[in-house]
Amino acid sequence: MARPRKWRRVCFLPTNTDFGPTANGDDVPRVVTMTVDEYETIRLVDLERLTQENCAEQMGIARTTVQRIYEDARRKLADSLVNGASLHIEGGDFRICGEDERPCGRSGCGRHGYHGGIQERKGRRGIGREDGQD
Repeated sequence: MARPRKWRRVCFLPTNTDFGPTANGDDVPRVVTMTVDEYETIRLVDLERLTQENCAEQMGIARTTVQRIYEDARRKLADSLVNGASLHIEGGDFRICGEDERPCGRSGCGRHGYHGGIQERKGRRGIGREDGQD
């Protein structure tokens, strides 16, 4: 029996979820899908400049899990940039900070003065907006 996946704490969802080449070719670009938790590790480690250990603490997971998620996210970013694939962000095993528990209170948290996107319910593959529109 597989071990259940642990929810990763995410401070907010990305405002923009689709990125891609701007060339007007006839070919439909290949799409690379990045999960919201992968996006959060990129945000925390590269933008907020947290260590992987501090990122793990903020997300409520092990450092080795952050390392794996971060490596997957960087590979997907590189694939998109180098090979011209579109990048789409959705899904993953996450909960929005403060929904089911008290907010984390960290300075890098989008709910505490950084910046944020559309607030949505916790999601696992299918994410729904709070206003009921999917």
